[in-house]
This record gives sequence, structure tokens and C-alpha cells, in this order.
Amino acid sequence: MAVTDRLRDALLAWMRPVPTLAVAGEVPIAVGGAAPAIALDVDAFVAGMFRAEGRSLVRLARLFVDDRNAAEDLVQEAFIRLARAAHRIEDRAKAAPYLRSIVLNLARDHNRRGLVSMRHHLPLDQHRASIEDEIALRDDQRQVLEALRELPKRQRDCLVLRYYDELGIDDIAGVLGVSRNSVKTHLTRGLARLEALLTAEPEA
Repeated sequence: MAVTDRLRDALLAWMRPVPTLAVAGEVPIAVGGAAPAIALDVDAFVAGMFRAEGRSLVRLARLFVDDRNAAEDLVQEAFIRLARAAHRIEDRAKAAPYLRSIVLNLARDHNRRGLVSMRHHLPLDQHRASIEDEIALRDDQRQVLEALRELPKRQRDCLVLRYYDELGIDDIAGVLGVSRNSVKTHLTRGLARLEALLTAEPEA
């Protein structure tokens, strides 16, 4: 299997959404198209997005930050920003990619500033987090994700946006605020490094 296919497979498995039930009065969230043209109930819309995307967004953040509490803080901030911008999102099918781009940018700022979670760690918090993060992944999928975490952050950003969100070069450049040539370079180098890590002989 090509490295791009392995990467896409691992990302889909790691960040697969949790099925949710619609709540009375909740605004429908469109998949693959715009939502019906009805008045937007922001609270219901954001709540529905949180149920549909919250856990997978925390997993996404965990690819970029080591502290689960910090990852949850970043996701919470992303939903606050979604609530503020909800009325400007004409195609609600774009809300999930919008949230993921916010989480990536927040994770970048978090790492650049060397921030730590504002919340205190509770006793055994890391133990509970590790159990909660355990999901059904094959060994080869775990290997891909471990290799992905070893890449430089910008390469990781580009690969996630390209092979999970399936964004084009120009869209990735817009999300990350870099040139399209830079995106191409990061994708090429990221894939080459990922393949090298995945095909490297294990140390004796």
C-alpha cells in the first residue's frame, strides 16, 4: 500500500467521528452540501458540532500537543470561535474543516509559546487520558501515526490537511498562511520522511 494510502487510512481510523443522535430543535448539519436555508440557532448548531466532532478534534490536537488537557483547551477555544463565526459560514458542511483548521492554528501557537494547560492535572489524570485515547487501531495504523508525530510540525500540518481534510494546495496555503510553493515542499518532504520512517529497519 502506498504511503499516502496508509496515511489516509490511519488518519481516518484515528479521527473517525462518534455517531450522534439529533436533538429536537437542533440545526441539521449537512454532509457533502449546504444545510437547509433556515434561521440558524447558534447554540444548537455548535452543540451538534461538538457532539459530532469534539472527540475527533481532541485526537487531532493530540497529534500536535502532548498534554491531553491542553488539547481539550484548544478544542474548547475552537468551538468558541465557531460560535462567533457561525453566522458567516454559509455552507455548514464546511464547519468541520473550519474547526480543524482552527485547532491546527491554535496548536501551532501553543507550541510556539510553550504554553501549558490552564487546568491543573488531577491525580492519575494521565492514566485516565491514556485509557480514553485507546481506540481500535491496527498495528500498522499506529505505526503510521507514531511516524507522523516525528515529522516537523509544518510537514505534519500539511499532510493532515491534505490526506484527512483532502484540501488542495491553495486551500492548505490559505489555512496555514504560507505560499503554495511552501505547501508543495512540505508535502513532498513530509511524505518522503514518513516513508523513510515506515520502511526503516527496526533497531536490534
